[in-house]
Amino acid sequence: MRADPLLEPYQFKHLTLKNRMISTAHEPAYTEGGLPKERYRLYHEEKAKGGIGLTMIGGSTVVAPDSPQSFGNIELFRDESVKWLSELADGCHAYGTAVMIQITHLGRRTSWAARDWLPIVAPSSVREAAHRCYPKAMEDWDISRVISAYADGAEKVKEAGLDGIEITAYGHLFDQFLSPRTNLREDDYGGSLENRMRFGFEVLEAIRARVGDMIVGLRLVCDEDMKNGITRDEGLEIARRFTASGLIDFINVIRGALDTEEALSRVIPGMGARSAPHLDFAGEVRGHTKITTMHAARIQDVATARHALASGKLDLVGMTRAHIADPHIIEKILSGREEAIRPCVGMGYCIDSIYNGEAACVHNAATGREGLMPHVIARSEGPRRKVVVVGGGPAGLEAARVAGERGHQVVLFEAQDEPGGQIRLTAGLKRRREILGIVDWRLSECERLGVDVRCNTYAEADDIGQEAPDVVVIATGGMPDHSFLETGEDLATSSWDILSGTVRPGRDVIVFDDNGAHPGLTVSEYLATSGASVEIVTPERVLGPEVGGTSYPPYFKVFSDHGVTTTLNLRLVAITRQGNRLRAHFYDEYGGRTVEREADQIVIENGTQPLDDVYFSLRDASVNKGEVDLNAMLGGLPQTIATNPAGTYQLFRIGDAVASRNIHAAVYDALRLLKDI
Repeated sequence: MRADPLLEPYQFKHLTLKNRMISTAHEPAYTEGGLPKERYRLYHEEKAKGGIGLTMIGGSTVVAPDSPQSFGNIELFRDESVKWLSELADGCHAYGTAVMIQITHLGRRTSWAARDWLPIVAPSSVREAAHRCYPKAMEDWDISRVISAYADGAEKVKEAGLDGIEITAYGHLFDQFLSPRTNLREDDYGGSLENRMRFGFEVLEAIRARVGDMIVGLRLVCDEDMKNGITRDEGLEIARRFTASGLIDFINVIRGALDTEEALSRVIPGMGARSAPHLDFAGEVRGHTKITTMHAARIQDVATARHALASGKLDLVGMTRAHIADPHIIEKILSGREEAIRPCVGMGYCIDSIYNGEAACVHNAATGREGLMPHVIARSEGPRRKVVVVGGGPAGLEAARVAGERGHQVVLFEAQDEPGGQIRLTAGLKRRREILGIVDWRLSECERLGVDVRCNTYAEADDIGQEAPDVVVIATGGMPDHSFLETGEDLATSSWDILSGTVRPGRDVIVFDDNGAHPGLTVSEYLATSGASVEIVTPERVLGPEVGGTSYPPYFKVFSDHGVTTTLNLRLVAITRQGNRLRAHFYDEYGGRTVEREADQIVIENGTQPLDDVYFSLRDASVNKGEVDLNAMLGGLPQTIATNPAGTYQLFRIGDAVASRNIHAAVYDALRLLKDI
């Protein structure tokens, strides 16, 4: 029997990796002024603490000023970067984890209206849809300058003491030269495959001249899977030629393109997609090139990762998003606690949130906040306390878990017959059932910690008081609210009614979405796949503005397949009866007019209003009268407000019981309020 392949060491040229688990390069947008300072270091150090063999940092680290940040990229062209990279490398090396960095010139995959407002360059002036950029076709002096910038950046990496360099060759300048879609040149850098590879070879040769025997490889698209792009056969030949040159030491395999969000959603597949969809192709590349091969694309669980190695498809397996969810995967395997690994549920919140500012895991609020929030909850050094949690959605379950980890006695009241809250509604859509992992993991952890979970219990003030609590956490969530309607509130159907199965879908349905996040698109997809004719109406100027770029394409595919229509810029103001049908009255703010539509059913997604009666009934008897010290909360410090000497318990309200938000906000509330109890 072969030992666990994940735990086997790997000899990578002169570098010995302690295991074969890696986190591939990605940019969490934790830079400060383009530099990977303390927050960036702590994020990667946490994975090193968790036992990973190799962490690859700096997704799309840029080598030149005319490759400006697109999402918080490290600016390697700045001399100050060496200091911070060195500190990061030292921090990870202290735990026996190797560190490599991904470097690139973005080419057309960025915006000219950023940083220094320089023209964006590319092999040819072919616009990229995702960034809407019209690049300048590179002149000979541009090519020479950029090649030197790659070499300069590589030299800085070596000086900083990192273990290797990965060059981005999918969607960026390197492979914009390789692809016939983006390289329309008629000089020595265009046309034949040999000419299209010329720029890449010159970059690699320049880097080798500066870094010598340092590990250097490519994150290489070996099949663009797009019309007029790099085909599978040509991609394999490109990989073979680069390998045969002796200039590279590894290939990190990519299949697909990323210049549209739909294409990117297939390169980085999310919830509902099949597991490891490109793994077999990565194995083909390895067999064709006989070079160290890495790959990461929806390899979410250790069983799939083991298969990838044991089957010989990969030498090093990337569980990148899985480590955002749980940076301690290897440590838990080594300690026999594999079942305690916090699962990646494939929601894509991590990558989608980058474009809103910074990466965050939908259900691990410590990720990216390592300086303030713990991944491992320490046991309290104080007396054991009684903690009562009301509500078993994600906020309540996280509060119960954290309090349990602190060693307290925890009782959780849940009104429904099983915990989960709105997550269970989301899981009503088959494609999104994976989201239940957020609930299942917490229920398992609560069971391990001895949390007393009492379902089918609508707890009121007296029920809570009978428990003689020291701490009460109200996580009762919210309820749909249609009171914004001038008339016809009783005629509306909520998205909850549909997703829970309480109300059957109509044949001709209007969905009014004034939330702009996943719930409106989720219920629309549910209705469409149930056979309804669906029109989505929103007051927004785009559909689903809060849904990220890798998450909305699956919705839009269903909408296209089922003929779902969309109307923008209309706000629902009233519903009236029209015979046996319903009439929706909308207001067009731009035109100052009323618009009417008829349907069998009108479904509203408008977020929730807090279900907070029990909170207000408990306030006067609490030590803090429900008050939260926001400064302490922001600083990661304990809550110490005690304004009521007669109070007998601390009282906190979290999640949607405060205001309609999302899963991440709910678990973050719970973690930062309960971690010091």
